[in-house]
Amino acid sequence: MNQKNFKNIYKSLLKNVATPIELYESILGQYFIGYADNLVFGKDTSAWARLYNPINSGVILHVNVWTVTDVSQSAFRAQFWFNATPPESDIKSALVTPSNLAVQPSPKAKVKLEYASNVTGDPTGGIKAFVRRAQPETTLVESENGKIIIGEGGNFLVFLSNPETSELLTSGRIAFGWWEESISNKCREDD
Repeated sequence: MNQKNFKNIYKSLLKNVATPIELYESILGQYFIGYADNLVFGKDTSAWARLYNPINSGVILHVNVWTVTDVSQSAFRAQFWFNATPPESDIKSALVTPSNLAVQPSPKAKVKLEYASNVTGDPTGGIKAFVRRAQPETTLVESENGKIIIGEGGNFLVFLSNPETSELLTSGRIAFGWWEESISNKCREDD
């Protein structure tokens, strides 16, 4: 079944208050997951991962869930920024996958999952929205249910550091789940 037929069938059947939005977006082939692994920080450096919605992507980013895991050597701080510029670094791109593997051809994410390790400095610009602190071997997780909405050219950045034990080198992982809403579909729905 091609993606257009798949979307049309399920769109008419499933968009209601009883269907979780994450399931609905996954059925449409618009839900994606990915993670940045081996994020190294400490010894006065930090690490970050972000969902970046490129200019002219044609989509609106809805952040659904984020996790910070596998930090085992030290207490850590996670800062959450909207539309900030991360410290200059060697930016890498993580692989992402659609959560619905039945849709063919397989949907491709327009939002990019980018990350960097051992960076110096802090994010600039944007808004530091909230901060979480955790002990070693603690998982931070939050379901945002799509309420963090990022337009083209914006990003949702998670910035990791260990300021209380900065002499320790540690590593961790940041994962995200999100969906992408077509701007052209949004405009048609509003007419």
